[in-house]
Amino acid sequence: MKLKPFRKLYDWVLSWAEKPSAQYALFILAFAESSFFPVPPDILLIPLVLGYQSKWFRLVLVVSAGSILGGAFGYFIGHYLWWDAPQVPSSLAQFFFKNIPGFSESLFWKMQKQYWDYGFWIVFTAGFTPIPYKVFTISSGAFNLNLVTFMIASAVSRGARFFLVAFLIYKFGEPIKKFIDKWFNWLALLFAVLLIAGFLLIKGII
Repeated sequence: MKLKPFRKLYDWVLSWAEKPSAQYALFILAFAESSFFPVPPDILLIPLVLGYQSKWFRLVLVVSAGSILGGAFGYFIGHYLWWDAPQVPSSLAQFFFKNIPGFSESLFWKMQKQYWDYGFWIVFTAGFTPIPYKVFTISSGAFNLNLVTFMIASAVSRGARFFLVAFLIYKFGEPIKKFIDKWFNWLALLFAVLLIAGFLLIKGII
């Protein structure tokens, strides 16, 4: 019963695929999901690629741009609006903790030390996987992660994620859509682990 509102939200997002303004909706959804909205843009990207296969790469650019800019907005929230005083979360922060799914106060504090040690990799992994990205865009700003580092990690991870999803849908159509719907979380996590391992291997060799 508790999941019913989220199902309605899911269906509402999906309904935009049939509208002429679908690409604008995709951009706005990607922007919002990176800072506060709970529904990932993949839900709209997949049916759009199925319906407009010749425009699949353009759709990747649209959703990636929206997500990267939305991530920058999340960074702005964290950097400028998150604290009333050092280590004292603002009323806006308390609102996020109470109302944004996946954004708990305990998780936020646990991430602080990891950000200092592994900032780029945290943002990269979060950007590619199903982990709520808004948690990490806002935390990046709140913990003063270098903005250039943040933007590079965000651009690479979000672009790679949406390119992979769109290309598979373009190449294999409806069967791969059903496969992705069922196994997307595991596939994304596996790909992220392999990609990070590759980067670390190259770094070690060089």
